[in-house]
Amino acid sequence: MTPPHITDLPIRALTVDDLRHCADLSEDRGWPREDHKWGLLLAAGNGYGVDAPDGRGLAAVCVVTQYGHGHAGPELAAIGMVLVAGRYARQGMGRRLMTHVCDEVLKGVPLTLHATAYGRPLYEELGFETTGRAEMLRGVFRPEGAPGTYGASRVRPATAEDLPRILRLDAEVFGADRTHMIVRLPAFADQLVVAEDPTGDGTLTGYAAAWPNMDTHVIGPLVAHDLGTAQSLITALALAGDRPLRTDVDVRHEELLGWLKGRGLDSVAFNAVMTRGIPELPGDWTRRWAPLTVAAG
Repeated sequence: MTPPHITDLPIRALTVDDLRHCADLSEDRGWPREDHKWGLLLAAGNGYGVDAPDGRGLAAVCVVTQYGHGHAGPELAAIGMVLVAGRYARQGMGRRLMTHVCDEVLKGVPLTLHATAYGRPLYEELGFETTGRAEMLRGVFRPEGAPGTYGASRVRPATAEDLPRILRLDAEVFGADRTHMIVRLPAFADQLVVAEDPTGDGTLTGYAAAWPNMDTHVIGPLVAHDLGTAQSLITALALAGDRPLRTDVDVRHEELLGWLKGRGLDSVAFNAVMTRGIPELPGDWTRRWAPLTVAAG
C-alpha cells in the first residue's frame, strides 16, 4: 500500500501534552527549545500540527492566538512558531499547514505574524503584506541611574489590584482584548511592573513584564505612554533580574533602540511584521513598544 504524501497527512489540534515534541521541533530547526514559551502558547492559544509519519514526534506545527470578540468571530489572530522538521522541509508541509490555518480555521479573520526572511516569500504568496518591522536586541543591560531617572512616572512592582487597570490599558493600546494572555503574566513572568502618573491619581501610564526564556529575560509586553516611561520600566526590570535581556522593538521607536544599544544590547535580527485582511495592526503603536512575544503579538 502506497503511504500518503506528506501534504495529505491529517492536521490535528495540539494540547499541552505536545509541549515536549514542539520543543524538540524547535531544537531540530536550530531554534532554542523555549519550553516555557511553548507552555504559554499552547495554554492560551491553539496549536495545530502534523504527526511525523516515521513516528518521531511532530513533522510540523504552528500556534494561533486569537484576540477580541467581534460579531463574526475574533477581531485579530496572530500566527507564530511555524516550524517544519528538517527531514520534511521543502516538501509543501509549511504551505499546507498555513493554508489550513488561514483559509479554513481562520477564514475571514484579520491575521498578523512576524516573519523571518526565510518565511516571508511563502506568507506573501498566501496574501500577507509587510506593514512594519521589529528589531531583536540582546545583551547585558548596563543601567544608568534608577528607574525614576527617566520621565516622571513612578515605577513599582505590580500587585493583584493592578490587574483590572493593566487589562484596560492593554486593550486600549493593543486594539483588541487579550485578557486570556495578560492574566497569565503574573505566573508566566519573573517580574511585572507598572508605571503610574506622578500626580498620584492612580492612572497607569505603562506596564511591562520580563519572562524567562532559556538563559535570558525577555522584556514584553512593554506598554508606555512615552519614551521616558518605557526607559524607566526597562530599567526597573533589568535591576530586578540577573540575566541578559532580549526584546523585540518596533523600528519606529528609534530613540528607544538607540538607548538600548547604548546600554549594552546588540542587534540580533530583524523580522517583518505582516498582516492579512487589515492594512495595519490595530491600536496605538506609539505606546506599544514591544510585544509579549513575536509568536503571539
